[in-house]
Amino acid sequence: MGTSVAVPPQRNVAVDAYRGLVMLLMMGEVMQFEVVARSFPSSTIWRILSFNQSHVQWVGMGLHDMIQPSFTFLVGVALPYSLRSRQKKGQSFQKIVGHTIWRSFLLVALGIFLRSIHSPMTNYTFEDTLTQIGLGYTFAVLLTFVRPRWQWTAFGTLLFFYWLAWALYPAPGPNFPYASVGVPDAWHQHLLHGFASHWNKNSNLGQAFDVWFLNLFPRPDRFLFNEGGYLTLSFIPTLATMLLGLAAGRWFIASTPVIPIRKFLIAAVLLLSGGLLLHFTGICPIVKRIWTPAWTLWSGGVCFLFLAAFSWFVDIKKNTRIAYPLVVVGMNSIAAYLMAHLFEDFILSSFRINLGMRVLNVFGTALEPVFIGALTLAIYWLILHWMFRNKIFLRI
Repeated sequence: MGTSVAVPPQRNVAVDAYRGLVMLLMMGEVMQFEVVARSFPSSTIWRILSFNQSHVQWVGMGLHDMIQPSFTFLVGVALPYSLRSRQKKGQSFQKIVGHTIWRSFLLVALGIFLRSIHSPMTNYTFEDTLTQIGLGYTFAVLLTFVRPRWQWTAFGTLLFFYWLAWALYPAPGPNFPYASVGVPDAWHQHLLHGFASHWNKNSNLGQAFDVWFLNLFPRPDRFLFNEGGYLTLSFIPTLATMLLGLAAGRWFIASTPVIPIRKFLIAAVLLLSGGLLLHFTGICPIVKRIWTPAWTLWSGGVCFLFLAAFSWFVDIKKNTRIAYPLVVVGMNSIAAYLMAHLFEDFILSSFRINLGMRVLNVFGTALEPVFIGALTLAIYWLILHWMFRNKIFLRI
């Protein structure tokens, strides 16, 4: 645990590799494991792959559910490095904050733009990964200027008062008309009961806020509900996830040249235990879609486990060559994010036109989505590798 390892002066390769895995999981949606699994209903392997490439319906977690919290957590990890770099360049507090506000605006705007690609008009929605990070980013940066104890105070205060606001908002009750807010009868098995019902789908404080807030913007029809149950107000506990990453980044810098794996593991155990305690006592369920405080603790613990694993594998065991394919993706995360949202249809149609279905079905029609998806992922990676070799990195 206390092994001394030199940390690269400019890049934390373990963090880049972790970020690369996160982006690869997101881009990997193009392989459509869920579609393939339907063709092999008795296959345990395809069932597991499908489960971990889709979000759980409400309570719990699959691997896919860790994409957004990991990306958010890693934004926090990078903050102390970014601040130190800007301060070394002599940038004033005002200049740093000005750039931060501009970056927050760009993240929100880019998230809205990507959500509007297939819409008849601008789709003003704020539950996307980029918009959620953008809404909390300025506050996270400001907190990097205060002492760690105040950062932890902010973390606890955010989660407690966010939980309290939801707990005080009226629970839906047994006769709540769930169908009117997009909750089908078949979904009722996922409804929570008792005190935990304060966190049921589309019948909570966040839903009430969005019915008011999102209808302030021009839209083709009045906003009634989000089909997935996602909410604008989730940016508040998302900010808490960023603060956990901020703590990790601070520990990295303070411990140099030692990798603080022990701290990461202790944090993971405490956060995982806290999340489970809140969940199983009925105080607050673990629900990713609405980013409950219990989810913030649980997913934060998983993020620390990932960070500890990558730090051990890359920094301590020096497996940088093995991590290289992930680093290529992780160092250009914004480019990877844009490719997954903007390039997919073009690349898929190009393969179908130029290779033909005979080639794409070489492993059978059931596996065609995986094969063409793997080819698309390869194109993504080759583009990112070309950018990496030519030192082209998209930054906001």
